[in-house]
Amino acid sequence: MNSENKAVPHGHFLDTPELPRGITRFWLIRHAVVEASARKTMYGALDVPLCRDAMAEQQGGYAALARRLPQDARWFSSPLQRAKDTASEIRRAGNFQDNISTDGRFVEQSIGDWHGTPHEQFSACLKLPPHPFWSLCASELPPGGESMLDVCARVSHALEELATANEGHDMVVVSHGGAIRAALAHALGVHPDTALRFTIQNLSISIIERINGMWRVVAVNELPDFKG
Repeated sequence: MNSENKAVPHGHFLDTPELPRGITRFWLIRHAVVEASARKTMYGALDVPLCRDAMAEQQGGYAALARRLPQDARWFSSPLQRAKDTASEIRRAGNFQDNISTDGRFVEQSIGDWHGTPHEQFSACLKLPPHPFWSLCASELPPGGESMLDVCARVSHALEELATANEGHDMVVVSHGGAIRAALAHALGVHPDTALRFTIQNLSISIIERINGMWRVVAVNELPDFKG
């Protein structure tokens, strides 16, 4: 092939299903389903366990995630056990060797004194109208907790810092629905209330990249094949 006709690698387009190497890229994975009693309440940043029955039923999903992720990615996790256990299951399915680092900036939104409130009672706690697709709007500040504006600030700082420290590398971050929405808000440069319109399901992947200092979104809420 004439050298003048060769495709020149660039960050503008994705011409093949396989993502190009050498890009600063985050694979953001929401943890698996938590146990049933926790799902009845606003558990937020509480350290609730995963549902073992759901984990057993969804083993094919872990295997599919392991195949989807780059083998040489650098791994990070929220400090909450449900995120760390999800990361362990995926890594076991894919035989990933590198260590995983814990980063508290990717933890779920803390709702402070409102943790453990049953869903049907939660609206009575609010001072502002709730978001249509989240339990509270981005500006609501729970007593002893943090607003989604606060979550976006810490997640944004983490993304920029890790992107600089790991330039040109793939990074897997196992985190939470609120933190992943915050990451999308940062990548898109939108208000957190706008990003809360995204659905982020358990075990889904959302992919963002930083190229020449600019962020873009590659995928949102991409679900694995649970049949494996």
